[in-house]
Amino acid sequence: MPVVVVLPTYDERASIEATIDAVLARPCAPDVLVVDDSSPDGTGAIVQRIAARQPRVRLLTRPGKQGLGRAYTAGFTAVLDRGEHDVVVQMDVDGSHDAADIDRLVAGLDGADLALGSRYVDGGNVAGWSLRRELLSRSGNAYAQLMLGSPIRDLTGGFKAWRADLLRRVDVAATTSDGYAFQVEMTMRALRAGARIVELPIVFHERSAGRSKMSGRIAFEALRRIPTMRWR
Repeated sequence: MPVVVVLPTYDERASIEATIDAVLARPCAPDVLVVDDSSPDGTGAIVQRIAARQPRVRLLTRPGKQGLGRAYTAGFTAVLDRGEHDVVVQMDVDGSHDAADIDRLVAGLDGADLALGSRYVDGGNVAGWSLRRELLSRSGNAYAQLMLGSPIRDLTGGFKAWRADLLRRVDVAATTSDGYAFQVEMTMRALRAGARIVELPIVFHERSAGRSKMSGRIAFEALRRIPTMRWR
């Protein structure tokens, strides 16, 4: 199955080249699509140089910072429009997600439509977080599960392998959320589309380079939007 990994970026020059190299080295031989929001630190220029010598790498540049959800929407839409890949993987570029897990997620699609890298199933974990941050994350997941009646243990997780056919069915272009809320909305759309979903354990690491894009606005949006998803 042809695989592509979609990497959204904004000011990730410290980690983007190492992440691309790690993805390209995977046995499942994925292509890479970087969706860059015109990073002022030159992330896009680094990707352009890599793409000039590596045909498996492409760059999609957007006019400015518009949020994680919009970046993934643009990337997924571009992949589906080209129609060259059967599997679409989404992951962070900051070292939080281990590229070595890509092959496990892709293999997890044998009998599933969506393989979700989960911190909160047996064998999953987080590394480098404070107790406070872990409690906040677990509480946020519990809140989303309760409000949405979802069986998924890690609703806010952002390391996923999708069958392209499922992405077409969930109508990614119709999503309205960003940040954590986008991750929740996409997984719930998959559930409501009747998708077969498997959660595979991963270890989520504190970012190894750059600065976190998480903000109070993004966290508040998640809290505000999750109840509305219940009634859609």
